[in-house]
Amino acid sequence: MFTTLKSAFKIKELRNKILFTFGMLVVIRIGSQLPVPGVDGNVFRQWFESQSNDAFSFFDAITGGSFMNMSILALGINPYITSSIIMQLLTIAIPKLEEMQRDGEDGRKKIVAITRYVTVALALIQSTAMAISFGRGGYLSQYNALTVISTIATLTAGSAFLMWVGERITEKGIGNGISIVLVINIISRLPEDLASLFNQFVFGKAPATAILAAAIIFAIIIAMVVLVIILNDGVRRIPVQYANKVQGRKMVGGQTSNIPLKINTAGVIPVIFAQSLMQFPIIISSFAGYKGTGVWSEILKYLNSGYWCNPSQIKYTVGLLVYIALIVFFAYFYTSITFNPLMIADNMKKQGGFIPGIRPGKPTSDYLNKVLNYIVFIGAIGLTVIAVLPYIFSGVFGASVSFGGTSLIIIVSVVLETMKQVESQMLVRNYKGFLEK
Repeated sequence: MFTTLKSAFKIKELRNKILFTFGMLVVIRIGSQLPVPGVDGNVFRQWFESQSNDAFSFFDAITGGSFMNMSILALGINPYITSSIIMQLLTIAIPKLEEMQRDGEDGRKKIVAITRYVTVALALIQSTAMAISFGRGGYLSQYNALTVISTIATLTAGSAFLMWVGERITEKGIGNGISIVLVINIISRLPEDLASLFNQFVFGKAPATAILAAAIIFAIIIAMVVLVIILNDGVRRIPVQYANKVQGRKMVGGQTSNIPLKINTAGVIPVIFAQSLMQFPIIISSFAGYKGTGVWSEILKYLNSGYWCNPSQIKYTVGLLVYIALIVFFAYFYTSITFNPLMIADNMKKQGGFIPGIRPGKPTSDYLNKVLNYIVFIGAIGLTVIAVLPYIFSGVFGASVSFGGTSLIIIVSVVLETMKQVESQMLVRNYKGFLEK
């Protein structure tokens, strides 16, 4: 990786793109420290630290601490990510959007424009709920119409600004801008999390215990990173043979290709869906100021990951089993709406392609479905292991960090994808240089 970056810096065009990306990230980190006008930062920080669930901790992690600081970027890039997922699902369900997607570049631009509008609408809804909730809780300096409106406008504008920065990075920088914005926010919390781990398990301990604890911490982190890399790069290639056919006076075809099916077909989406579904009632209850002790309070404890795997309250670990079931379900669900074996089988048949030993048409579609079901299951198990391990360590040892599970998957996936883009751009430039010569 470092060799690739070193080589990239020798190329002026790539160097400018990398520096532009770095400059945009610096702007984001500065913005994450600018407080929202009318919000009492100290009072809000005390409220945040008093929360006993991990829902807000994860939200704060993916906003790079902006939420805890209640900065102008407190909503982060989450509204854009949510709107992108919504648009992707609607593209499958609404024929008009599916037609746009097939229209090439023009259709893609229209879908991107709609995604922007949905992002602003979601940011407006979220900021309104937050402003009214915090105003009622006494976390605004003054709870009046002007303060609420200014808070809503600031938070919405901050989210729209992050969306704009992400698109500019994609256009003029390196990699997918939205993903990079998300990753830099998560990485900004790593030093604090590592310091917390070392303060808890290493510093102040006997030398032998401290060395062993440090070795275990790094071993677990490295093992999880390796698992994410394997899961991210794992591919099942299905061979495809194209029959010979006559075009004019020439014989064409006879080529061999393959269909690459990723083991982790759905990426990190199943974990995000499962987390969102589990945490939604907790967040709504917190914003509503609910502090009851009835049946609803018990249900919230089952949903709250802070109670999972705790030996003294083992019954709440049932919530973890529900979480695992949701990950597996969403892995199959998301794959089923984004990967269409029937369409692939039809396209292969039209182009004269076939899988050796499998007849074209429906038998090919059934075969792809069968293989896909095995692959999705393996990917779901891998995702589950990565997502669940941090909760086990948190419940048993009290080691709560933000870079485990979902965050780690996002970081590794985006870094690998960005490095592939850098390498591909270097390769393209080498080809240009060869042609010029």
